Amino acid sequence: MTVPDAMAAARDALARHDWEGAFALVEAVGADHPAAEAERLEVLAEAAWWLGRLDACIDARQGAYRVFDELGDQRRAGQCAVWLYENHCQRAQPAIASGWLQRARRALESDAACLEHGSLLLREAELAHGGGRLDDAGELAARALALGRELRSPDLEAEALQTIGRVLIDDGRVESGLAHLDEAMLLAVEGRLGPYSTGKVYCSLISACEELGDLRRAAEWTDATAQWAQQHPLAVFPGICRIHRAVVLDRSGALADAEREATRACVELLGSHLPNAATAFAEVGDIRRRLGDLDRAEEAFARAEELSGSTCVGVALVRLAQGRVEVAERIITGCVSEQSPNRLARARLLPAAAQIAVAAGDLVGADASVRELESTAETFDTPMLHAMAALARGRVQLARQDMPAASATLRDALRRWQELEVPYEVATTRTVLAQALRDSGDEEGARASFAAARALFDQIGARLDARDIDRVDDDAALPGGLTPREAEVLRLIATGLSNKELAAALHLSVKTVSRHLSNIFTKIGVSSRAAATAFAFEHQLVGRSD
Repeated sequence: MTVPDAMAAARDALARHDWEGAFALVEAVGADHPAAEAERLEVLAEAAWWLGRLDACIDARQGAYRVFDELGDQRRAGQCAVWLYENHCQRAQPAIASGWLQRARRALESDAACLEHGSLLLREAELAHGGGRLDDAGELAARALALGRELRSPDLEAEALQTIGRVLIDDGRVESGLAHLDEAMLLAVEGRLGPYSTGKVYCSLISACEELGDLRRAAEWTDATAQWAQQHPLAVFPGICRIHRAVVLDRSGALADAEREATRACVELLGSHLPNAATAFAEVGDIRRRLGDLDRAEEAFARAEELSGSTCVGVALVRLAQGRVEVAERIITGCVSEQSPNRLARARLLPAAAQIAVAAGDLVGADASVRELESTAETFDTPMLHAMAALARGRVQLARQDMPAASATLRDALRRWQELEVPYEVATTRTVLAQALRDSGDEEGARASFAAARALFDQIGARLDARDIDRVDDDAALPGGLTPREAEVLRLIATGLSNKELAAALHLSVKTVSRHLSNIFTKIGVSSRAAATAFAFEHQLVGRSD
């Protein structure tokens, strides 16, 4: 086959999404002049990208860039540089990516009337968005949108619409943001977009739905995405789409199916997109944590940390489940402090931060996390954020022994989670509500709520949570609304240990022990260690093991 024939056949294969065929055709030929060689390398790079062969893709694109640059074709050299920026981001190599973006700027900034310049504008918008510069991001994406419409490029138009949509959502203008994403989706479902733009718009919309808690909408588009992804085997987008599908399955209570999907995503993304591979491993870890498989959850979280360089919030929840509260507190504090100013991203961490702070006896810190979460819920006004905030607020009210407020807030949280049809959160909320009912003296209501939670955890396979309910429900209610940890501290107080000795015995800091003592004194209505010791003996806590 001649080189022109091979190139024509390869381009036809790309149009049919026959990535393997296209790759084989152009890999086997060698062009006889620079321009043809650059075009051959472009086709090779595109086919390699869709096959998940990122190293081969980068090598081919770098070769194409050099040839176009030598030929003085700055538009095509600039486009290669834009793609290489994105490819190195996928490789988690930000410094190299930054260098390629600078080359793209040099090649394209003075040529503002071409599609390649629009491609550069979108990457600049994404950078500004990621850095929290929402006004700059919106202005850059708007310029790309105008250029896409002027040049009648559906791909550029759709990608610009989805960028604007995500910026608007993060700016709190949810309805307008979703409207822009819907308009981008119209171009996709009409079949007017190339496969890359189609995948990007689909995945962006689903990500927005997940962040906002629009689970029904996410499930609908996830099904559409899965059907599209089946036509693009071994590509990066099916792996990313599989993560989204795992999230939807997880939220619907199909934990075993969710784990399988997320595990497949890990395999598919390892060779093509390391940041998303890290996300996939983190999702696997969180699903395994819910399943009660803490050892294998830690393995997945460790892999995610290796790929991303940051600790997953799920590790803090594993440490909490293991009773290592102080370690959990240190991890979640680091996660929150390192999080970007993006309020939706922070909102995903705040329920865990509040829960861990309550377990550590830091009710001031817990309240601060809840207030931030409530503010975010008020700004974005989505059902899931309101449900998250209500459950977190109920935990704090329970810890403060404000039983009427805790019961009312937790019933509201339960109603909200039930409307969202997310069984794990429904069962979790029932468990916390049961504790509030028990502390209020409503033993019958508590046992009914515990039983309903236990049945739901069993149904979805959340073994650890079910075992925790059995442990709590089998014990007699602790006096004064004490938590098991507080009862343990009180028993040790009654033996005469100092705060320093208590801290050593429980592997806690002296500061944490002091917080526990303050909470205990408040709950049982005493002001001295002697009175607390008397309370412990009076209620037969000494010598008792919970």
